[in-house]
Amino acid sequence: MSIYIQSASHISIQKPLSEAWMELPIVPDSAFMKSEEPDYKPFISPMEARRMGTLVKRALATSLDTLRKGGCEMPDAIISGTGLGCVEHTEKFLNAVIDNDEECLPPTSFMQSTHNTISSQIALRLKCHGYNSTYSHRGTSFDSALFDAFMQLSLGKIGTALVGAHDEMTPDYFLMLSKLDYWKMDFCHLGQLRKGEGRGSISGSCSLSMLLSSQKQENALCELKDVELIYRPGILQSRHAINEVLLRNNLSLKDIDAVVMGLSGDCDNDDVYHELKHHIFQNVPTLWYKQMFGEGFSSSSFGVYVGAVCLRVGRIPQHLFYFPEEAAMFQKEPRNILVYNHFQDRDHSIILLTK
Repeated sequence: MSIYIQSASHISIQKPLSEAWMELPIVPDSAFMKSEEPDYKPFISPMEARRMGTLVKRALATSLDTLRKGGCEMPDAIISGTGLGCVEHTEKFLNAVIDNDEECLPPTSFMQSTHNTISSQIALRLKCHGYNSTYSHRGTSFDSALFDAFMQLSLGKIGTALVGAHDEMTPDYFLMLSKLDYWKMDFCHLGQLRKGEGRGSISGSCSLSMLLSSQKQENALCELKDVELIYRPGILQSRHAINEVLLRNNLSLKDIDAVVMGLSGDCDNDDVYHELKHHIFQNVPTLWYKQMFGEGFSSSSFGVYVGAVCLRVGRIPQHLFYFPEEAAMFQKEPRNILVYNHFQDRDHSIILLTK
């Protein structure tokens, strides 16, 4: 059965609900960048918005915009991935516990601090009573959600799935992670990220929704051919898994026009990708996306999103190439893109997209 990514929508440090990053990407100038907020009025009334956390509003906006673009009123399933859920409301609730000596605590922040509140709020808005699930596996949360949707569609149990990746970065959480060298606090230019020297990257908030369907529509982004998750692979196991994915789809590495990797500027993170490039993808152009969208538990979703948009428009912008010399040599229309991500060199994902 063929599975298609019909539409997608995002809110991030780039222009929200837009593909403007293809032509005019916002270049980060610090390690902590706030997301660009859209006008929520077309999606949420001001009265409702007052009681909602920031991440819930973003998730609702991206979900409703994705369904509108995909021409779908009611998905058969809502599947979300989130590393930490609504951090903002978790912080509010914990601060209230301290300030009120654990007495007379307001319930609103607690309810919105639970990880599955995002999928629940989307389902309540749509009045969707179908399959609803949330994956919370830190950096592999989105990959797990996408794999679940892919399997459900492949088995014919559902016809459409709204798949989301939602995480936020608050100033307090950013400060806490900075003490663990998660960020390049002296970040000043993209060349610093490309060198991949030292620990740390730039942070990013993420709210991205995709509509998957077994029925192709005219404006579909691309076909989702395969999803494979592997645990703690060495280079030989990675090579074997990649070849298995390609063989299942009657392809070889020669047919892959580009590989999207989660290169972030962190030396420990990037060493894994450089090893893959050296041993497996020597002749495949390398694309990256975290220099535009930042690092976070749900950032792997942007790898799939970037690859899907490039396939739909039929070209790859030069600023997506990790190696400038590969950008100068790339002239063809992409037809097959492989997305390879890992989280702490433990959970690896291989996702195959075709035009």
